[in-house]
Amino acid sequence: MDELVVSTEVYADPEDVYAFLLDFPRYADYSEYLREVRTLEGEGGPGTRYALRFAWWKISYTAHSEVTGVEPPERIDWEITKDIDAGGCWRVTPAEAGGDPDGADADGDTDADTRGDPTDDPCEVALEVEFDPGSASSDAIDLPALVSFDWVLKKAIPLIRGEAERVVERAVRDLEDSTRDVDLDVYVDSARI
Repeated sequence: MDELVVSTEVYADPEDVYAFLLDFPRYADYSEYLREVRTLEGEGGPGTRYALRFAWWKISYTAHSEVTGVEPPERIDWEITKDIDAGGCWRVTPAEAGGDPDGADADGDTDADTRGDPTDDPCEVALEVEFDPGSASSDAIDLPALVSFDWVLKKAIPLIRGEAERVVERAVRDLEDSTRDVDLDVYVDSARI
């Protein structure tokens, strides 16, 4: 399995972050290639199923996903249910207790320009994705003439990292209602990304 983890700090209440991330249809607002997310069944909890319509180049594809588990306000697990072995989670890690009550960082600065409220301690948000490109079904998409499925995989897989970074960055900006530069930590265990 290939793995990608994109994480960052967000200056928002962990419960608010969790509720925001549980709203999967919102993700189309943050992605370059995800055009629409339709809820097929459920209300966000385990068993909720979605149809995610992607479009890239001359290709469109609808992925089917399902929320497989939740641990409010810290974790939302999901998996793709057809055409590829893939899944992941959103993880929200609350700030550790004992932060400076004045909101000062290690330098004594409050960094008020980067926070929704300078007294808020940040929590960490992470998007974790695992997938097996070899499990992708070549019957899943209609390809233009003279285009091989292997060529499509070779071109599309590297886009996953940029999409994950874009989604996390844009979600954080909306959560904080800010335009600050979002510092991302990216972990990749893949020769293809």
